[in-house]
Amino acid sequence: MKMQEIRELIQLIDKSKHITEFEYECDGALIKIKKENGTPKAYQEPVVLATSPEMKIEEEKPTSFKEGENLKQIESPMVGTFYLSPSPEEPSFVSVGDRITENTVVCILEAMKLFNEIKAETKGEIVEILVEDGQLVEFGQPLFLIREG
Repeated sequence: MKMQEIRELIQLIDKSKHITEFEYECDGALIKIKKENGTPKAYQEPVVLATSPEMKIEEEKPTSFKEGENLKQIESPMVGTFYLSPSPEEPSFVSVGDRITENTVVCILEAMKLFNEIKAETKGEIVEILVEDGQLVEFGQPLFLIREG
């Protein structure tokens, strides 16, 4: 089950006045959603199948920057698969050291077979790319580290 589908389930259960618990098992993964104090909480048993790459979410890399530097993160606006280029044969949108503007496309996020161009929304220099090409990312996950200016 994909992250977007899990989010949709949470929303449906949140809107329901009568459902307080939900359990779903598919391909060896068990998903449980339970309302506590009127708020749904979801968790997945720690089962990751080798044949199910969409279930694998990489851990965030630690960043190596100093406090006080004028750095900002570009975060993922959605759950999806991160791509640095429009296709495998084409060059990356950006690389470390590139200067960007607010309208610079920095990557594509694929969600539910739709490809969404992500713009920098800030000016500066790419200091670090925090995720790997083809990696599944979550909402709010840092994608790039930018030195503003």
